[in-house]
Amino acid sequence: MQKVRFYKSVQMKLVLIYMLLIIIAMQIMGLYFANKLEATLKTNFETSILERLKIVEFSVKEEMNKTQNEDGTQLEDNLSTIINGLSSGDITEVQIISSHSRILATSDENNQKRVGQRSSEAIVQSALNSATQMENIALDDSSKRIWVVAKPIQSGGKVIGVLYVKANIESVFDQMNMINKILAGGTALALLITMVLGIFISKTITKPISDMRRQAQAMAKGNYSRKVKVYGDDEIGQLAVAFNHLTNRLQEAQSTTEGEKRKLASVLTNMTDGVIATDRKGKIMLINAPAQKLLKSEQNELMGRSLTAVLGLDEEYTFEDLIHMQESVNLDFSTFEQPYIWRATFSVIQKETGFVNGLITVLHDITEQEKIEMERRDFVSNVSHELRTPLTTMRSYLEALSDGALHEPELAQQFLGVAQTETERMIRLVTDLLQLSRMDSREYELNTDFVDFVKFFNRIIDRFEMAKSKEITFIRELPAMPLYVEIDTDKVTQVIDNIISNAQKYSPDGGSIRFTVTANDGELLVEIKDTGMGIPKEQVDRIFDRFYRVDRARARSMGGTGLGLAISREMIMAHNGKIWAESIEGQGTSVFFTLPYDLVDEEDEWD
Repeated sequence: MQKVRFYKSVQMKLVLIYMLLIIIAMQIMGLYFANKLEATLKTNFETSILERLKIVEFSVKEEMNKTQNEDGTQLEDNLSTIINGLSSGDITEVQIISSHSRILATSDENNQKRVGQRSSEAIVQSALNSATQMENIALDDSSKRIWVVAKPIQSGGKVIGVLYVKANIESVFDQMNMINKILAGGTALALLITMVLGIFISKTITKPISDMRRQAQAMAKGNYSRKVKVYGDDEIGQLAVAFNHLTNRLQEAQSTTEGEKRKLASVLTNMTDGVIATDRKGKIMLINAPAQKLLKSEQNELMGRSLTAVLGLDEEYTFEDLIHMQESVNLDFSTFEQPYIWRATFSVIQKETGFVNGLITVLHDITEQEKIEMERRDFVSNVSHELRTPLTTMRSYLEALSDGALHEPELAQQFLGVAQTETERMIRLVTDLLQLSRMDSREYELNTDFVDFVKFFNRIIDRFEMAKSKEITFIRELPAMPLYVEIDTDKVTQVIDNIISNAQKYSPDGGSIRFTVTANDGELLVEIKDTGMGIPKEQVDRIFDRFYRVDRARARSMGGTGLGLAISREMIMAHNGKIWAESIEGQGTSVFFTLPYDLVDEEDEWD
C-alpha cells in the first residue's frame, strides 16, 4: 500500500478544518466590524459637514431675503463673502444656486467663471423639485470619492435656492483600508498560531490511526505478528483492541485455509479445460482462465452471475436440474459465420451430511472435433451419393442387357453408351477427389513460367468459342498490351475451364459471357461474368465448397461433380491469389480471381 502523503492525511484534514473554522469566524467578525465601522465613520463625516453647513445655510438665507427686499445690492458678492474660505479641509467646494438653477456663488477660486451660469447637476434639479435634501457619492476628476449634497434653502414655505456642497470622503475609505489591513494581519497571525496548535492536537488522534494503518498494510502482506499499541480507553483505544483481536483470528484462519488454497490453485492453473464453481444458489464464485477464454469474458466479469444464464441453459434447465444431471451437455453457440460448440460436465459439491454446497462445471471446447466430424459425415454422404447414382444407373442397364436387351443391337448399343457415360462420370469424380486429396496434403508442385496472360486467356476463350453449343455471345474486354505473370499454365487453365464451363451451362440461348482483365499494383484481377440464372445471396459464399450445388438436379444432369470450383479455389490459393463470386439472382453471376503481378517494364525484362 502506498504511503499517505501529509497533504492527504487525516492530520492535515483536521488542521484544515480547524483553520477553516477560524477563517470563517474571523471573516464573519471582520465583515460585521468593517460594515459597522464604515457606517459609523460615514455618519460622523456627514454629520460634521452638515453641522458646519447649518451656519452657512442660515447666513445665506438671510442674505437672499435681505437682497430681495433691498434692490441694487450685489447678491453674488455678499454670498461669495459668506462662503469664502469654506473650500478647505474636508469641504472642497460650496455652491449657492438660485431657485432658477443659476449659480450665484462658489467657494472654489478656480471655478469663479461658472458664477451666473445655469447648473446642470441632476442632484440640484432633484433638490429644487422635491424640496428635500439629496446626496450621493461620486468620483471627482482625479478619481477620488467625494460626497455630494444638495440642500434646499427654504423661506416662507418656498425653495429660494440650493446649497450645493462637495466634500472629500476619500479619507474615510482610507481609514477603512488601514483598519482592514490590520484585521488581515491579525487573521494571518491567528491562522499561523492555529495551524501550529492544530498539528500538535491532531497528532493525538491520528497517531493511533497511523499505527492501525501500518498494521493493516502488514496484514495485507501476510504479517500477523505485529500488534497495535493501545493509548487509552476511548473509542480509538477500543478500536485498537478490536483490531488486535481481529489480527489473531485472521492468523488462525489464514493458517487453516492456506494449504487448501494452494492445492486448489495448483489444480485450476494446470487444467486445460475450463472450470466454474458455484455456491448453493447457482451463483458463480470461482472461474479459471480457460473457462474465461471459452466464455470470452474479462477477469471477474462473471463472478456472482447465475451459471444457467452464463451457459445459456436457463430456458431448458434450472440449477436443480443441473445438480441431478448425470450426462454431459453439448452447448451450441455457433453463429452463421463460425461454429462454436462446448461440452459441459457437472459435478455436485456436497458436505458429509449430504447438503449441496455448490456445483463444479467442467467445460471443454469440442468445436474443431464436431466440425471435423460434420465435414467427414458430409463428405462421406456426398461421395456415396455421387457414386451411387451412376452405379444404380449402370446396374439397371446391365440387368436389362442380361435380360435380353443384349440381343437387340440398337438397344444394346444405347445401353452400353449410357454405361460408358456413367463410368466416365465416376472416373471424373474419382480423379477430382484424388486431385483434391493431393492438394490438401500438399503433394503437388507448381510448374510455373512467365507467360503473357492476355494471349494465354485469349487462347482459352477461342477454344470455348469454337466449341460452344448455344447461341452465347463472348465479350472480351482485355488490355491490348501484354501482361506477364508467373503461373502454372495447366492449373490456371483448369481454373478458367471450370469457370467458363459453369458460365456456359447456366447461361440461356441469346445470353453473353464477358471477360475482363485489370492490372493493378500487386495483382492481376480477372472477371468472368455470365447472364445466367444467378445465385441466391445467402448461397454465394458456399459455391466453392465441395459437392455444393445451387441446383443439384440441374447440375447433375449437366454432368457436374460439384468439385470444380473447390479445385479452382485450391489452385488459385496455391498461386497466392484469391477467388470469389458476386451474383444477383435472375441477372447473372460474376466470378473473380486474382494472381500476383508486378508492374515492371516488360521491354526491359524481355530484351
